[in-house]
Amino acid sequence: MAASRPRSEQLAALRSARLYFQRPDEPGFLVPETEHGPVVPVFTSVERLALFAGPCGWASTTVADVAELLPEGVRALVDPLGPRAFVLDTAALQPTDGQGEHDDGT
Repeated sequence: MAASRPRSEQLAALRSARLYFQRPDEPGFLVPETEHGPVVPVFTSVERLALFAGPCGWASTTVADVAELLPEGVRALVDPLGPRAFVLDTAALQPTDGQGEHDDGT
């Protein structure tokens, strides 16, 4: 059913979805360095976060906020230990002007 919605509605729903992450001591994200570069592990539920990190402090925010707040060169890895782990395409989540162009004109 979601696939039958217009792309703009699909993106709006995705941008408003919540992601959970391990809360660091300082504001921001924990950014582990991997062989593929720096990533922030984020999760679609607190339960998935607990499976990954065990008992820990956590925070949540929207997909849109994660895409906006990630430091340059850092990617978000969604549900890293899950059966459908994926890298979040933050460029595809940027708001558009309604004409298919991103706010930066691309």
